[in-house]
Amino acid sequence: MTSVARDQWIYDWNQSEPASAPRQVRLYDETLRDGLQSPSVIDPPIETKIRLLHLMDQLGIHTADLGLPGAGPRAQSDVLHLVQEICSAGLKIQPNCAARTLETDIRPVVEIAQKTGRAVEVSTFIGSSPIRQYAEDWQLETLLKHTETAVRFAVGEGLPVMFVTEDTTRAAPATIEALYSAALACGARAVCVCDTVGHATPAGARRVVEFVRGVVERSGTGARIDWHGHRDRGLDIANTLAAIEGGAEQVHGTALGIGERVGNTPMDLILVNLKLLGWHQPELTRLREYCELAAEAVGIPIPPNYPVLGRDAFRTATGVHAAAIIKALDKRDLELADAVYSGVPAHLFGAEQRIEIGPMSGRSNVIFWLRRRGLQASPERVERIFAAAKAADRLLRDEEILELV
Repeated sequence: MTSVARDQWIYDWNQSEPASAPRQVRLYDETLRDGLQSPSVIDPPIETKIRLLHLMDQLGIHTADLGLPGAGPRAQSDVLHLVQEICSAGLKIQPNCAARTLETDIRPVVEIAQKTGRAVEVSTFIGSSPIRQYAEDWQLETLLKHTETAVRFAVGEGLPVMFVTEDTTRAAPATIEALYSAALACGARAVCVCDTVGHATPAGARRVVEFVRGVVERSGTGARIDWHGHRDRGLDIANTLAAIEGGAEQVHGTALGIGERVGNTPMDLILVNLKLLGWHQPELTRLREYCELAAEAVGIPIPPNYPVLGRDAFRTATGVHAAAIIKALDKRDLELADAVYSGVPAHLFGAEQRIEIGPMSGRSNVIFWLRRRGLQASPERVERIFAAAKAADRLLRDEEILELV
């Protein structure tokens, strides 16, 4: 089938008004810092963190938040080992550390950078919304003082600085402009817009990033704009894509969306969507390995219905669906089989379509299952398995089907 014909398989409403592709969407992985703030996770050993770091690098992720060294000796030791690994293994991924706008938090990052000889970007953060100011009895003057002191100290010690405002999506425009302008004037080279409690809608995410883009343009610094989202309303991926359209150049996520409360934007699903949009070039066949290692490391299993990586993502026993996939496979066309009943091409992510047998199945499911395993699909055998499937209240397990064979 020609490439022209392939384009005619699907009328893509997503491209009816194509958005202009960004220059480059950079990716910032928070798994080893913000992800570990989930109340349900285990903080994995350093050996596992190093394996995750290598997988991040292989997936084309640009920056990793390695931790908050100011949190204590273990955090500081782990970050030091991770930066040393980046240096010794020649990884491309850039190291980053979180810190409050306090010298006591930033100084450990300085020490790690000095010990390793590697520039470590520091993400120094402070609350910005009126509700947070009211709860903490903060005045804008206090926030500005902390911002200026922290950024000047970090820049003076040779650290590249990303200035982060927590709860940006509920902060007043004047406050946002004042804080970012102060940080940029003191030498910050990036600013991060945070949807800390998952408040934003896609329209809100786009608008706040566009506003911040105006602040950066007026500063004349050319600073990078980051987006950091949470998934409290389930709008995390939609908000991330809207933030990119609004001008965000680097977006944040964690493996499987782990993080505080219900979690952060899932890095794996950011990668999937950017790949399908043509905005991420590295191959993602090791995406499953990254997610499975993260799930095992932190003690949170991948749900069966999790997009792309869940057990059921490319698995069906429904007769009509299976029949279409089988007919596509009979044409010896993997792309067709991956698209006919799936919005995500399984082969791009190291997976394949799976046909199972259950009460919603047709005879074609049974025939396909048998032939895939080199077993004869005689009429008697097919009918015996088909009858058992129709009488069941769930999918038949492989061993049950083999007994019927």
